[in-house]
Amino acid sequence: MQHFPIHWDRTWFDTFQTLLEQDMHWSTWERFQLAIEAAEALVVPNFDTLLSLQQIHGFVPLPHQIEVVHRVMGEMRGRAILADEVGLGKTIEAGLILKEYLIRGLVKNALILVPSSLVLQWTRELNQKFQIPAVAQKKEWMWDRYPILVASMDTAKREPHRNHILNKNYDILIIDEAHKLKNRRTKNWQFINEIKKKYCLLLTATPIQNELEELYNLVTLLKPGQLGRQSHFQNEYVAGKRKAKNEEQLREEIQRVLIRNRRRDQNLHLTKRVVQTIPIELSPEERALYEAVTEFVRNRYSQATDLKSMLSLLVLQKEVCSSRDAVFHTLFKLFQRGEQGKESLSPEVAHLVDLLRQVTISSKVQKAVELIKTIPDKVIIFTEYRATQEMLIRALAKEKIHAIPYRGGFNRNKKDWMMELFQKRAQVMVATEAGGEGINLQFCHHIINYDMPWNPMRVEQRIGRVHRLGQKNDVHIYNFATKNTIEEHIIWLLQEKINLFETVIGELETILDDLEKEESIEQSMMRIVLEANDHEQIRERLSEWGDKFTQKKQVVIEKKQEQEGLLYGSAKG
Repeated sequence: MQHFPIHWDRTWFDTFQTLLEQDMHWSTWERFQLAIEAAEALVVPNFDTLLSLQQIHGFVPLPHQIEVVHRVMGEMRGRAILADEVGLGKTIEAGLILKEYLIRGLVKNALILVPSSLVLQWTRELNQKFQIPAVAQKKEWMWDRYPILVASMDTAKREPHRNHILNKNYDILIIDEAHKLKNRRTKNWQFINEIKKKYCLLLTATPIQNELEELYNLVTLLKPGQLGRQSHFQNEYVAGKRKAKNEEQLREEIQRVLIRNRRRDQNLHLTKRVVQTIPIELSPEERALYEAVTEFVRNRYSQATDLKSMLSLLVLQKEVCSSRDAVFHTLFKLFQRGEQGKESLSPEVAHLVDLLRQVTISSKVQKAVELIKTIPDKVIIFTEYRATQEMLIRALAKEKIHAIPYRGGFNRNKKDWMMELFQKRAQVMVATEAGGEGINLQFCHHIINYDMPWNPMRVEQRIGRVHRLGQKNDVHIYNFATKNTIEEHIIWLLQEKINLFETVIGELETILDDLEKEESIEQSMMRIVLEANDHEQIRERLSEWGDKFTQKKQVVIEKKQEQEGLLYGSAKG
């Protein structure tokens, strides 16, 4: 069998040399045997052998992920669009490819550009799963200090960072959420196109969202000329926005640079989601505070003249469903504004402060403690507010329940430490929205949505930290719903109309992007809630919004079917 020498970590070989120098009395035979062992460590049995599989810990790659590595390194020469469906592990595939190139000595430096919310997750996974010494880029001086950097696209494309990147030659460039490069007229596309790179991986579950030109633009970033000039591509392959001609020929060209695995083609076991809505009755004092805050928000909303005012009202309306402590902080800010403007505290705000003082218990906190006492396993509680987080931790500590916080304000080391504590010692992690991004918690399978985001994507991100490949247990999701409040209506929308909690909606991000073209989801929900006359009308208007979601979902599914018809042909699609 032919052997292919490669550049390898020289630690073993250096140790061998040191031993020879320290003991000159070894026999020729012993030296020969050691030389044989050293030589075996420096060769690959054959070109298709993946050395990276011997040097990863804590997980076993799935067969389709290993096949992707073979195809990218063999057929595609290190330039590929990884377009697996959501949840099939594109990050794992990219990590394996990077690891393999590093071991073989074909890559010495790498740039990984991702959305800002995923920088920490990518850095952690490369460090922990692949033992790749990737560093999260934070300061300008880091560009020239570290060979493997993970940075946000938004930071990288701005000066002075842009200049540092464009002056370097990268062995490999990896882009996550590459569908954001679909338009070649954008600064993002032009910036990536200027980066000098030997290998390139573009990760996206949606290589075509609206028209075939998007796919052309992605392929051109990887291999300019692969699909010809744009005019040639239009004449040869495009019959309409998403309608192709000469499909067989186009499919052959695309499959030279694009790999797409689908969930239905893989024998994957994803555990169930067991969902339970926990109704909570507010105390009379909490009910009075809720009604007063809602009235206050309605009055201010009718007078709001700018988006900033509307957003602050939205926060207050959501906080009152969370905890009195969260409401207090916002009211305190309103009080401060009054003091700075040399105005007395308005009677409305003064009335809310009085009502707030009368609330001495939190029905939701009590229910959280009560529920956790019945769960013998680890639990993650999600809240949107730091004040509520601290309140929960104090209440759990009183009951001798070991709980740790996790929030965006922690630096990377502290976040890692909190994760370690949660995995090995604490029963409960109380996380703000930062816990919905960039961490994997498959060792936990109980989630409490203490208060509910109004954006379905953020809810799915929370659940996705736990319910993902590698989870061995059914995931129990407890949704807290305070009766006769906005929160109850939102949970009804997410559970009954969108069916969010029961299944993974792979197209969720695309659907929501379409719905948010005119107005953010939070603003839409706010208008529905505050412009309705009663609870019945709120439910009716939320139902209409849910119908819009369903319609958009159908359109997205049809687009996906057209895309799969192009990528796979009618026989498979």
